[in-house]
Amino acid sequence: MHRLARLVDPFIALLAGTVVLAALLPATGAAAEAVDGAAQVGVGLLFFLYGTRLAPREAVAGLRHWRLHLTVLACTFLVFPLLGLAAGALVVPHVLSAELGRGLLFLCVVPSTVQSSIAFTGMARGNVPAAICAGTYSSLLGILLTPLLAGLLIGSGAGGGLSADGLTAIALQLLAPFLAGQLLRRRVGGLVARHRGATGLVDRGAILLVVYAAFGRGVTEGVWQQLSPWRLAGLLAVEIVLLAVMLTLTVWGSRALGFRRADRTAIVFAGSKKSLAAGLPMAAVLFGDEAALAVLPLMLFHQTQLVVCAVIARRVARRVPAEEAAGAPGRRDGAEPDRAGAGASPGRGSAG
Repeated sequence: MHRLARLVDPFIALLAGTVVLAALLPATGAAAEAVDGAAQVGVGLLFFLYGTRLAPREAVAGLRHWRLHLTVLACTFLVFPLLGLAAGALVVPHVLSAELGRGLLFLCVVPSTVQSSIAFTGMARGNVPAAICAGTYSSLLGILLTPLLAGLLIGSGAGGGLSADGLTAIALQLLAPFLAGQLLRRRVGGLVARHRGATGLVDRGAILLVVYAAFGRGVTEGVWQQLSPWRLAGLLAVEIVLLAVMLTLTVWGSRALGFRRADRTAIVFAGSKKSLAAGLPMAAVLFGDEAALAVLPLMLFHQTQLVVCAVIARRVARRVPAEEAAGAPGRRDGAEPDRAGAGASPGRGSAG
């Protein structure tokens, strides 16, 4: 029981509690408008903090290991969306509803994680500096690519899509705060770094507020009456298959491309995962009133990937020779030493 508890992300427990709160006490009327406004402010603050944490010099230095980073980006923004399209064609509407199908496709265009990719790569004695940089590039590009891919792919079905107003809202709520954080990084970056615990609470609080607003809106509008238990079970089954396929492809592909073991480990964990911290705020902006069902696949996939990857990382670590693990995995392939871990990570919480 204790071992199982360690596999459950504490932040997921908070998210689950927030969903229950939204189901029992959803905000209505003026309170709902206030919650929505606070959620929008929280999203802007969240991306501002992302901007203050990303050190441009360290990100540029990591480009020397470009083959690995291109491989991770291809997995995140090319292979995953193609699998999402294929999965949607096979399971919608037979297994998943159209709304859950859109959420599944949105999951596939979300950027990779940072924090948990680093943790699992380190646990499996892989190239941690490469995992840091790969996750950082994915999160940075995801601010632009995720909305564009969502508009392109989701726009072709179920009345989705992004209008000019939607793209403007994304620029104002996501990109503008991030760029402001980058511009002010020299002035406030040190303050943010010194108060990492407090800013981490801001991160998690903003995400929880987004979840409460989205799920509470779904309750008041009767969205959850559309979700039957067998649809939920079907979603879990589809996501398990999706994760298994991505893990297999990253293992096979990284080996076929000639990467050494430490680099393959970073590719597997960074290329097969999706970021809850980045995805939830983006979904709130992209889907608006329909965000409740859109974020459910991402929340479920996040916990699934944590449990599965924790088991894999522990098994890999037991097979790695002690003398190989004692070496410096990042030096021969041009990755920077692990001195940028805190600064490069856009989300310090476990939801990353």
